[in-house]
Amino acid sequence: MKHFFKILTLAFIGLLVISCEKDEDQAVINETTQSKISSDKTSVILDKDQLDETAVSFTWVKSTFNLAVVSTQQIELGIKGTNFKNSKLIDAISSPVSLTHKQLNALAIGLGGVPDVVNQIEVRLKTNVGEGAFYSNVLTMDVTPYVLGPTYNYTDLYLIGDATAAAWDNSATNAKLYPLQKTTTAGIYSYTGYFAQGGFKLIKTPGSWDTQYGMGSSAGVLDTSGASGNISVATSGYYKLSIDINTLTYTLTSIPAPTVTYTIVSMIGTASGDWNTDVDLQKSTFDPHIWVKKDVTLNSGDLKFRADHDWATNWGKAQEFFGVAELGGGNIPVSETFKYDVYFNDITGEYTVIPVF
Repeated sequence: MKHFFKILTLAFIGLLVISCEKDEDQAVINETTQSKISSDKTSVILDKDQLDETAVSFTWVKSTFNLAVVSTQQIELGIKGTNFKNSKLIDAISSPVSLTHKQLNALAIGLGGVPDVVNQIEVRLKTNVGEGAFYSNVLTMDVTPYVLGPTYNYTDLYLIGDATAAAWDNSATNAKLYPLQKTTTAGIYSYTGYFAQGGFKLIKTPGSWDTQYGMGSSAGVLDTSGASGNISVATSGYYKLSIDINTLTYTLTSIPAPTVTYTIVSMIGTASGDWNTDVDLQKSTFDPHIWVKKDVTLNSGDLKFRADHDWATNWGKAQEFFGVAELGGGNIPVSETFKYDVYFNDITGEYTVIPVF
């Protein structure tokens, strides 16, 4: 038995010696020359009218090592200051690597870049050897991405003033700036709803007083200058406002107060989710017949509006962006997945769906 333990001990010691010898013989990979990357531009303003044109080209030289290795290369992009957290990688098969406006824009937006402003993006070459990684120098680029979005060739006008829900706050964040209803004739607008006693004007862009429309030389005449007067509302109530900016004229006509009110108005359909799920709009506290859903993502698909989560009262029309929905009418199409501001008027069935760029 003693001989057996001696033999077992000697065998164990022998294994340790062999293991140590193998560890000592194992080679260590070292990078002898760091990889390098450069670009033909340090600043790029991306252009949605040049989607397939080259925006930037990267030239790179891969690392060298003390041993023969098999490596793969990738170009890594990240927002400056994030230490490449949530970075994006592009396979670099050969040098140079070129990115089109469309490709670089998608990468910049995917990284969290803000459209229409300069974003600093860092770029480096990543060399992969087995499970290890080696990195090049870091470039910094100024990239201005765009929002492609749907094609929306319409001009909106918004109500502002103490006679309206928005009061005199023209800031872009004022959710009570309600748009007028567009028509298929450019420059012709209308709005049907409640006005308080007071005055109002019209502005083209939330956050700016340019361009604005107010009363001109007399009632019924519009003026586009900052010196224009307020359009006056003598008595609170419901009115129909008609605007023609082609002739710079307007009418404001009193109408009877609506007799039907709804507790809920919602969107339903593949554009807002599915045909079994309602997405409720917010009822205006100023006018209970105006319904709003701001900054909502709509999918490419169709939708309708309906009252009180029931098909007994539903509105629709096969017309994108704006229209006068009919009771039991067709589906409203949404051609492109994007964020939108949605407005609905249950007095008239008028709806407006404005992309948020």
